[in-house]
Amino acid sequence: MEPATFVVAVEDRSPRGIAAAVARLVRSGDLHAGDRLPTVRDVAARLGVSPATVSGAWQALAAVGMVVSRGRAGTFVLPEPAGWLPPRYRDMAGGPLPAQTRSATAPLVDLSTGTPDPDLLPPLGPALARVSARTPAAETATYVTTPIVPELERLLRESWPFSPGRLTVVDGAVDAIGRALEQVVGFGDRVAVEDPGFPPLYDLLDQLGLERVPVPLDLQGMRPDGLAEALEAGAHAVVLQPRAHNPTGVSLTATRARELAAVLRRHSQRAHESGDEHTRRDARRPVHVIEDDHSGEIASAKDVSLGAYLPERVVHVRSYSKSHGPDLRIAAVGGPVSVIDPLIARRMLGPGWTSRLLQRVLADLLVDGSAVDAVAHARRVYYGRQRALCDALASHGLQVRPGDGINLWLPVLDEATALVRLEAAGIRVAPGTPFLATPPAEGDRGHVRVTVGSLREDVAGVARTLVVAATA
Repeated sequence: MEPATFVVAVEDRSPRGIAAAVARLVRSGDLHAGDRLPTVRDVAARLGVSPATVSGAWQALAAVGMVVSRGRAGTFVLPEPAGWLPPRYRDMAGGPLPAQTRSATAPLVDLSTGTPDPDLLPPLGPALARVSARTPAAETATYVTTPIVPELERLLRESWPFSPGRLTVVDGAVDAIGRALEQVVGFGDRVAVEDPGFPPLYDLLDQLGLERVPVPLDLQGMRPDGLAEALEAGAHAVVLQPRAHNPTGVSLTATRARELAAVLRRHSQRAHESGDEHTRRDARRPVHVIEDDHSGEIASAKDVSLGAYLPERVVHVRSYSKSHGPDLRIAAVGGPVSVIDPLIARRMLGPGWTSRLLQRVLADLLVDGSAVDAVAHARRVYYGRQRALCDALASHGLQVRPGDGINLWLPVLDEATALVRLEAAGIRVAPGTPFLATPPAEGDRGHVRVTVGSLREDVAGVARTLVVAATA
């Protein structure tokens, strides 16, 4: 659409008004899926407003899944999403590109999913048979009893990175994070998040009415200086991934965990000693840390936790989806009683509990020799696939540091171009933009996320194609 035509449709020159104008143009059919919006600078100049005002409108539209920024390529109107899929979840998954984009002869290698290799998961059948044979029907027919079965709780406590006041299980890592956030923050609060980070977390924060405060990463995890700035900006909670960070593969070191804990302690102490009554009142709400250990037992790094230093403020979440099977839908949650007990109570007014039968299946898998060996084998295979692909990329002149877990964060000159070139060659990866907590600045290099865990063969050929797409 021509900028002049677009400007005529704008009745209110605030970010909300500009966003509303775009929404009206989409609903009327004047803007279609795939149309490129005018540039921020062009619209700002024609409307007589600041570029920040237009950028705010574009961000609001992106947050509801109406448009997507593709870096230097521009901002584009998205098709109507599937109603059940949150916007960044959909963008991360990436719909198929136009059929003519891909060569008819190119087989599709899907490295976009972020899911484990199904062939490396321990089989559930034998565990189900063993558990069903030894579990009386009466034990699975009660409504009001402990939400976590004793044998699973015992195993979790033995392997937890700190001594939690309470443990329970819920239906996956995102469910755990959402329920923990509901207990420690309220509508309008600010939450410190990693940048880049996990797109569904951003969707979740939007759904809960929470404002994200981006914190940059380095090779040891969340940066202490960035966390300090986020706390000064009013963050009341922190969500971080302690190992096999999605998308970068970075894992938190023990030294960095101590540094982050020290930042949190200093912030709390300064707040308590402040002469400002509002700041002191705010200090009575401790800043909680929610740790998303989504890769669990397939991660090669140690299970480092800030809970070793601040057990009264840390909620640690460990998912078993990538190690034992996404359809188990089990994540363990451990932390202070003051957080976990209300979480359990609220859940009793919804799903109640996670299937005790499936809990017993997981407990069986955690001690069964063949299942333990299968998970250890998967961990070694994923470790090897990371390094094999990075070695192959290096042989073509592209140096990328291998990460932990199943994903690789690959820098590219232009994200949109790289996605099109890879699809044309029969390789699908996840776009990098949905992983960013803030929109990329003009001129920034892009990224794509490659699920290395799904790469079983032809590593050299995939690496060659990735390098061509990344450097185009």
